[in-house]
Amino acid sequence: MNTYNLKKMCAVSVASIMCVSALAFSGCGDKKAEVSQTPDETTPATTAVSTADEPTAQNYLESIGIDTATLGINPNIIHDSNPVGFQLDMPKNGDTIAVVHTSYGNITMRLFPEQAPKTVTNFVNLAKAGKYNNSLFSKVTKDFMINGGYCGTSSYGEAFEDEFCDRLFNIRGAVAMSNTGADKNESTFFINQKTAEAYKNEGVWKKLTSQWDTIKTQLANYKDSNLLSAFIEKNSTKCYDTDSVPDSVKKLYEENGGNAYLDGAYNAVDRGYTVFAQVIDGMDVVDKIASAEVDKDDIPVKNIVIKSIKITQYKEESTTQADSTSAKSVTQPTTVG
Repeated sequence: MNTYNLKKMCAVSVASIMCVSALAFSGCGDKKAEVSQTPDETTPATTAVSTADEPTAQNYLESIGIDTATLGINPNIIHDSNPVGFQLDMPKNGDTIAVVHTSYGNITMRLFPEQAPKTVTNFVNLAKAGKYNNSLFSKVTKDFMINGGYCGTSSYGEAFEDEFCDRLFNIRGAVAMSNTGADKNESTFFINQKTAEAYKNEGVWKKLTSQWDTIKTQLANYKDSNLLSAFIEKNSTKCYDTDSVPDSVKKLYEENGGNAYLDGAYNAVDRGYTVFAQVIDGMDVVDKIASAEVDKDDIPVKNIVIKSIKITQYKEESTTQADSTSAKSVTQPTTVG
């Protein structure tokens, strides 16, 4: 799952309450069978600095006597020196951003090339080549996510590996890659939309903790069984190790909402979704798309189109608005060119 071409012998697919559901598209702009997958809502940097002293989710398997190498679980988490929550910071002058022009309005994203280098490069290359033009948001689920952008394989000509960073999370507004299994990213992406209110009302953290307690017991029971691999394949996203998640990350989700169990850095079996961007403007558009009328499969009844994606640089503009006693500075994203 890593940028050093580590290959997994076991590509995990989910077929349970938290399973990954197949989505629809064989090409941009039509509602046919899509090869990418996103999580099912019915289920509850190259320059990075090592933080190896922190607990690692995958360590749990070895602690109960499971040989992860035999299962093909070879995690290479990108450890980053930024503080938890940095992904919510605004970009700096000159940072690369993406402006997604949709039929519902514009969505502006901050990209994270140091924390997800190969994923960002893929997204930028596809956008600049016009591959995303006239593609669709293929599946939208209110208080979960909006998924779209399928336009064939990646800019590398084949599926590429996951990049899980321990400082990028699937909080509300985070942009992540859809996939068809471990290390199988292509072009489709999704934007996490679950609000903090929905997160709180659903008691998400309590559910995830209870679920992990159950999974730990089951993993211990299966550890010497030839059914272990099948169990992991069926329950991969359920293996979100809440014991290894720092309090600062829990607080981040409580304050912002999102879908914590999708974070690969805290998954005991090396499974999740690569976060590579964060919405900095246009969450109202994301919410509007998420509220669109859909059929029984969460496919929009009327097409929601990604007209184009413009890759540009962030520029701060200070506008002085003076009144009789003070003036304030207004900072806003602008496009160049």
